[in-house]
Amino acid sequence: MFGWLLVLHILSAFSIIGPSLVVPVLRRSARTVGQLRFAFDVTNRLAILPKIGGSGLIITGVWIMIITKMGLSQMWLNIAILLSLLLIAMIEGLIGPRMKTIMQIASTSSSKGEEVPAELSQLMKKIVPLETASQMLLIAITVIMVLKPF
Repeated sequence: MFGWLLVLHILSAFSIIGPSLVVPVLRRSARTVGQLRFAFDVTNRLAILPKIGGSGLIITGVWIMIITKMGLSQMWLNIAILLSLLLIAMIEGLIGPRMKTIMQIASTSSSKGEEVPAELSQLMKKIVPLETASQMLLIAITVIMVLKPF
């Protein structure tokens, strides 16, 4: 039973890690409004994966903690959970609202294949440090979960 839960736990993590690392890079590579709209369409289609994976991650993680009788006794686990909560707050509180604004401006933009307007480009540049920080946080969480350093 433990082996199957661990496999499901890891697959759930993949469904979060993949889109979280790839989607910002995809958006940043858009050079025209059309490409940006396409990137946002892909982003919207992939948005379900982290939601399903996040639920699976929590359920299997708690189940593994119960089976192994580990609870919250391990420092690495407490730190990983704390960083995960910080990541969720960062995505939902800082990145999400800004992305909604950018997506709204892109969807109402009248240009089709032209360069991304300066206003939109400026907003996208402001979100890059937040997305990079969230990607680094995601990598740190993954390293902690795999190596269990403390």
